[in-house]
This record gives sequence, structure tokens and C-alpha cells, in this order.
Amino acid sequence: MKKLLILSGKGGTGKTTTAAAFIDFSKAKAFADCDVDAPNLHLVTGITVEPNRRDYYGSEKAKVDFSKCVGCGICFENCRFDAILPTGNVFTINPYACEGCGVCMYSCPVGAVNMEDDIAGEMMLYQEEGVFSTAKLKMGRGTSGKLVSEVKNELENNAKANEFAIIDGSPGIGCPVIASISGVDLVLIVAEPSLSGISDMKRIIKTAQIFQTKTAVCVNKFDTCIENTKEIEELCLQGGIPFVGRIPYDKQASISINAGHSLADVDCPARDGLLKVFENTFKIF
Repeated sequence: MKKLLILSGKGGTGKTTTAAAFIDFSKAKAFADCDVDAPNLHLVTGITVEPNRRDYYGSEKAKVDFSKCVGCGICFENCRFDAILPTGNVFTINPYACEGCGVCMYSCPVGAVNMEDDIAGEMMLYQEEGVFSTAKLKMGRGTSGKLVSEVKNELENNAKANEFAIIDGSPGIGCPVIASISGVDLVLIVAEPSLSGISDMKRIIKTAQIFQTKTAVCVNKFDTCIENTKEIEELCLQGGIPFVGRIPYDKQASISINAGHSLADVDCPARDGLLKVFENTFKIF
């Protein structure tokens, strides 16, 4: 199964809007949302069924057995993450601060601290006419990259018969993006014509190049700054990166997305621009 990953160097460029339109244009039966910190692809894909849900376990967290705790404070003194709090005559663990190092457990003289598996997020698999894999990371958990890998594994394991899949990635270049890029066939970067947009686009291009993954670029809201759009096109030409099109700024886009509709179903200039980007992208996919 070939995989197309849609990324952006920063948030708010129109990455998910592009992914949703591509899913509809291609009639994709396999897709995923790997933005596990803030998944929202399900809002514009028309999914109506309830997903199969299961807990995702990350690293272990410390837990105090209050029946054994004698309030000596040794764990409190040794915790370098300030995750242990004095509570009356005993000590409690702040799960958002605990890094699971285990020092408190090993230093406790009465064995009152244990390490337990921590629910770090929730996996969700939608199976209606196709397969849609996604997940949501719990606040304060640091296993986003591993959770993204699980989302991709769920997609591959349940959609083996499909020829291709479309994946909506995370913004930026952090762990979830790195986990998203691994093993895909093409990365489409949705850039915006701003100084920060150009800078972040360069960073995500470099990240993809480290993985030796084929990369293409399009510009959303290109007419908000023609000068910067031309600079992006020139950078792509100089770097040998396929430039697959421009999408105009369109007020109808925001209205449609806020109403939960994919732009593929709306007759507007943004939809026409997205369709051209889609056609050019699938020529090299």
C-alpha cells in the first residue's frame, strides 16, 4: 500500500483541509489522522459510525500505596521532576510531572511506591466504507511519536487490500512528524506565503530529506502575498522539489470547514485550486 503524507511546517496552513479534500477527490478507502495532539480530520470526513476504541499505554508512572506510606519524605527529596507532593501525612504523585524514572520506588524504604502502566492516550479505528485510523494523546504525555506509529500500524493492519492511503500529519518537525514520515512514499507540504511559513517549510523539507522521502510542495492562500509565493516556487525549482500548485484565499473555505464539509463538495475557487493540486500530486505519487 502506497502512502501519501500531508504535512505543514506550522499550524493553520490548511493541511487538514487539503487532506480532507484529497480523501474525497480520490475516493480513498484508507486514511489516518496522525496529529495525535489535536486530531480533527474526523470533523470533515463525514464519518458517522462510532469507532472501536482502546487505551494506549505509554511509559510507566509512579503510584503510592497509602496503606504502606509512612510519610518519611525520602521519595519527595529524591524526585528531580518535582512530581511528588506532600499531602497530609502521606505523599502523592502528580502524573503530569512524573517521568517514570523509578527513583521514588527504589528509594522508598517501606516499598510504598510502585510503577504502573499509564494510559497515555486513546486509539480510535473507524470502519464504515473504509478504514480510518486516529488517536488522541492525553495531556502532558510525551509519547506522541510512539502513538503515531501505532496509528499507522492500525491503518496498515486493517487496510491491506487498499492500493493507497492518505495520512494527515502533525504541524512542525517534532517526534510525531518524524514518526509520520517513516515509511511513506510521498510527502506533500502545504505551505503559506508568509515569512514564518517559508522558514517552517524549509525545516520540514530538510526533515523529509533526512529520510530520503520524495517531497512536493503546494501553496495555500497564495494570493495573500504573491511575492512570497514566487519565492517558494523558486526555492522548489532550485532544490529540485516538485511544485504542484496554488490554492487561492477563499472565504467560502472557512465557512465550509466550520460547517463540517470537505471543500471537495463545494463549488468555489479554493476547491478548483485543490483539485489541480490533487491531480498534479497524484501524477508523481
